[in-house]
Amino acid sequence: MPNSTRVSYFVLSAYFDTGDLKYLFFTITLLFYIVIISVNLLLIVVICANTSLHEPMYMFLCSLFVNELFGSTALFPSLLLHILSDIHTLSAPFCLLQVFCMYAYGSVEFTNLAVMSYDRYVAICYPLQYNTHMTSAKVTLLIVVIWLPPFVAVFLCGNIINKVHCDNYSIIKLACSDTTVNNIYELIAASLTVYAPVSVILYTYMRILYVCFCGSKQTRQKAVSTCTPHLTSLLNFSFGICFQVLQNRFDMSSVPNTLQIFLSLYFLTWQSLFNPVMYGLKMSKIRLTCKSLILGSDDRSSNICL
Repeated sequence: MPNSTRVSYFVLSAYFDTGDLKYLFFTITLLFYIVIISVNLLLIVVICANTSLHEPMYMFLCSLFVNELFGSTALFPSLLLHILSDIHTLSAPFCLLQVFCMYAYGSVEFTNLAVMSYDRYVAICYPLQYNTHMTSAKVTLLIVVIWLPPFVAVFLCGNIINKVHCDNYSIIKLACSDTTVNNIYELIAASLTVYAPVSVILYTYMRILYVCFCGSKQTRQKAVSTCTPHLTSLLNFSFGICFQVLQNRFDMSSVPNTLQIFLSLYFLTWQSLFNPVMYGLKMSKIRLTCKSLILGSDDRSSNICL
């Protein structure tokens, strides 16, 4: 009979004793989470409630904001609990659920950004055919494609994870058996959830740049105003993913523990706040509609074009 052990819990060893400072950390983290929830919910309500924002670009933005809520909620409640707790363990089912949520969040984020780049490509390169290309049925189909959840299957053995949350690579390293199959699966999953969307983004922006160089000054200005938030969001999220990959794949023992925690949480925390702030500030229709909603005024200027 093979010697196997069923793991019922995982220890998150990256937490360290902060004494009475844990209440300060808890308060700061809670406020950060409240801000993330508030700004993303506000923009979702603004887009859904205002019929002038029921356009493909804003529908994809709404999907992006929903994903920020999903990703941050997969992390913050558990994080807040462990900041106050002296016992930093997670049950195996909850840990697997968190792994699934992290991967689903990352997959949806990249795919959503790819779909948004395609939308901008059609709007800038084929403006006269935009309404024909981006029909309601096509927008609905693209949103369904964005939210197709990834399937994550892992077999476990060890139970100590040097993180403040569960992640797939850390769990795979704890496996008692050969991890070749898992590594192949991860490569395939990465190809579908990262490389394919990034390829779409690179292609569409190459085409957009070509049109901008060959087009008028007005075309270039429109491209810059509509694409800047998207590219900035993509770079911010990519940096966060790079931090995560570096921490997983290389020896980080020489890096201070606090910095390791910050890097491992970057793509789950800052992106969720960065996106609504960036799009809310850069896009005039969203900005003016938010102002109208908050101040309770009937601002007709919220219907102006971007």
